[in-house]
Amino acid sequence: MNPPPADAAAPRPPRRRVHTRARLLAAASELFLTVGFARTSIEDVCAAAGYTRGAFYSNFGSKEDLLLALFDDQAARRMAELEELASACEALAPRERARLLVEALLRVEPAETGWILLFLEFRLVAARTEALAAQLAVHDRTVARALADVLERVLPELVPAGASAGQAAAVILAAREGLLARTAAGGVVAEELLASTAAVLSGLLGRTD
Repeated sequence: MNPPPADAAAPRPPRRRVHTRARLLAAASELFLTVGFARTSIEDVCAAAGYTRGAFYSNFGSKEDLLLALFDDQAARRMAELEELASACEALAPRERARLLVEALLRVEPAETGWILLFLEFRLVAARTEALAAQLAVHDRTVARALADVLERVLPELVPAGASAGQAAAVILAAREGLLARTAAGGVVAEELLASTAAVLSGLLGRTD
């Protein structure tokens, strides 16, 4: 008997389910950003999306799973933007390229402020719950691996001698999260801190060899 085609082993979810998942994510995104994670219930998400709890649980195991799916989507978009920027500034000198790329990783656009506050809220909630902390750790490792892959493929100058791409990714992400907590309110002080952090971090990571 001939083996099934490669894509037959992992059939895609029905189109209707994909649409349901997308609507739930969109509704949750709006609610989480305007009301907050703790004050938004599964019932609120279902009502906003126009679905029942059954539809919710056929796509997500919990409210926390839903939020982590949103964080995954945000991280994937950020990685794609970083790769595009890396390609666009290939002609620059290594030091300048490193500075621009590090600043792009650290910068918080006004539209992202709500996501930052949401992530910090969830980080604090997870710190007090062992199961949530484990879920968030899986998300953190996934994002770190994705960034390490980008560093290896298109940003090797951000991996200093004696360190791995995974270690560089971990440091960049930790710096980014700390910076987010300090600059969420925006303003001149936030811009000064961003510039200082980008200058120091790019100097430490950027290779000229």
